[in-house]
Amino acid sequence: MLITLLFVALLAFYVAWNLGANDVANAMGTSVGSKAVTLKQAIIIAGVLEFTGAVLFGHEVTETLATKIANPALFAATPQILVTGMVTVLISCGVWLQIATSRGLPVSSSHAVVGAIAGFSWVALGVGAIDWASIGLISIGWVLTPLISGAIAALFYSQIKHWILDQPNQVVQLQEWIPWLSTALLGVFGVIVLPSLTEPLTNFVIEQVGFTIPSHDIPLLTGAVAAVGLTIISWRQLGDKRDKGEILPNPVERLFARFQLLSACFVAFAHGSNDVGNAIAPLAAIVYINRTGSVPTDGLTIPLWILILGGAGIVGGLAVWGKKVIATIGENIIALQPSSGFCAELATATTILIASRLGLPVSTSHALVGGVVGIGLVQNIKSIKFQTLKGIAAAWLITIPVSALLSAAIFSIARILFR
Repeated sequence: MLITLLFVALLAFYVAWNLGANDVANAMGTSVGSKAVTLKQAIIIAGVLEFTGAVLFGHEVTETLATKIANPALFAATPQILVTGMVTVLISCGVWLQIATSRGLPVSSSHAVVGAIAGFSWVALGVGAIDWASIGLISIGWVLTPLISGAIAALFYSQIKHWILDQPNQVVQLQEWIPWLSTALLGVFGVIVLPSLTEPLTNFVIEQVGFTIPSHDIPLLTGAVAAVGLTIISWRQLGDKRDKGEILPNPVERLFARFQLLSACFVAFAHGSNDVGNAIAPLAAIVYINRTGSVPTDGLTIPLWILILGGAGIVGGLAVWGKKVIATIGENIIALQPSSGFCAELATATTILIASRLGLPVSTSHALVGGVVGIGLVQNIKSIKFQTLKGIAAAWLITIPVSALLSAAIFSIARILFR
């Protein structure tokens, strides 16, 4: 059994590796495309934050995928069938993600894993083995994700364009807007994530110090202090006429590049928290079955080492294979400036972090592509490279059926071999 678990862990790492190569472009592609950061810097920054997000917040989506797609009650009498099925999920998802990455196509790992789970479940126990209600809810999220993200990005960018970029004195306008931009940037991240990050400190104050405070007070204070600090730092940077001895060619876009870097960090953290479940949910289910002899239901606890394995795989795949998809996202849809890239990433972070807190495995690639297209609609619809979008859309559409068919075929073969 130890050999089996080791094999499954390697498969999960393989899926996480391909996920990192394909999906992490969603975090850093626009920053590289707008020249806010270099490719090497993007890989280092994304690696740290993807890993952190996966370990700290990856358990909720992992639990959803491990217990909500295939109906666990129908596998109660035959848990080993579920084990075999989850192995086929890992193989089919890893193969499809590697094929898409080799072609530079940003596909949805969420699509792949849900399609694969549905595929083997159908072959194993029939159509009733699939939890159609959960798939329906997730599918609605997939449809709404690019629309919501695109609308948010278009709203952000249209306001920045009107009040700052189209004004005769951009620097003066930006100085007035910096507090609002700082609040929006840190508010999106802070409102959703800070309560969980500061929960240990809140508990310490209540239990050890004996001072009863509402649970949201420390997150609000932390976010407010950070927003004020970012505002003051940004004002100073905007006031500097020189950067390492050189006259700034465009101080407004230079400042937006710094804001974009922060927003990219939030997207990386959000992606790690949401999409790591796509790689490690099958492994978590198999480990649970091995330990208890029963199939997982509600309340599945994800061991820390599984989260670490998934995070490490994401980082490795990004570093080695991530360049092609980063180029597609950052350069081949529209030409990006730091101001527009910032809006696209802020919209993506807003959409994905909310989904992570709800435990809903939505598509990060859908969110970011939707955000970039929203920017293009505000700029000029002719600036959008629709040929690239056609390839991306085609990959999106075939991901579910391809992964389902792969999983069903591999499961059928495995069942015959091991019968």
